[in-house]
Amino acid sequence: MSIPPASAPGMSYLKGAIDCHMHTCPHINGRSINVFEAVRQAHAAGMRAIGLMDNFAISSGYAALANQELGHLGVEVFGGIIMQPICGGITMEAARSALKLGYGPGTGSRYISLPTHHTRYVAEREGRTGAYLESVFQIPASGRIPEPVPEIMDLCAANNVVFDCGHVSGREAVLLCEAGKRRGVKRLRTHATRYSDDELRAITATGGYCEFSFFVLSHATQVGLTHVDSEKHSSSGATIQVMAQKIRAATPAHSIVSTDCGVFVLPPPVEGFREFLLLLESEGFSPAELRVMNTTNPAALFNIALG
Repeated sequence: MSIPPASAPGMSYLKGAIDCHMHTCPHINGRSINVFEAVRQAHAAGMRAIGLMDNFAISSGYAALANQELGHLGVEVFGGIIMQPICGGITMEAARSALKLGYGPGTGSRYISLPTHHTRYVAEREGRTGAYLESVFQIPASGRIPEPVPEIMDLCAANNVVFDCGHVSGREAVLLCEAGKRRGVKRLRTHATRYSDDELRAITATGGYCEFSFFVLSHATQVGLTHVDSEKHSSSGATIQVMAQKIRAATPAHSIVSTDCGVFVLPPPVEGFREFLLLLESEGFSPAELRVMNTTNPAALFNIALG
């Protein structure tokens, strides 16, 4: 699929923009495009950068390869690690390796993320039971963050990279952001569509960013998508009206919008981004607010220079 012409509605919002959340790396599901195609399409749309996420590998390696091969296009590509069991789990070894995986200094991971699927929050929503529930990440009712997460936060602080809360509950995200701030983490990201207004405000009070993605609004939530094993699980969606209200609770100054595209049932990320920004425009967000959420904030979070 080619991208829409520059004159198409919404394409102007993509000039200089950053989509910090796409899944175009190799996967057990089909992908709409590969990493190189994602870079070329982002370049054609005039975008500044793209961020790769992958549940099955450290995506900073793919990002470094893309930058080496297509860096002349001017689209900065960055990646990181989602600490799913297949990537080594929540361990210091996995986190340290991710920071180094690339082609030399400065090409390693820009973020270290807790699991996106192997968490109690997600497992309960999927109806998991038994031993599976006991194996996933959770913060107990006591609020004590399990080891080695505090040490991983220290690693993020020392290397000035993003600590990503993964797919956890709002309560857990608040606890993680508060702990991260105490431990000197300057870059915090949460995936926040389903959090309460009070939780969103608590996250932003720590300096954390609340990310809102197109995927949650899309028909991809209606089909079973194999993510971590042979079982297929779907995800409940949201409406643009609900998401707009959540963004206003967090405020655009502390919000990031992204696509979470790449899965084969969705359009390629550039088209998903265009559609998403038009939906947000329809809910009354101004061009200036959209620019803050799709360019200024992700650039600040992931240390990307803007021209």
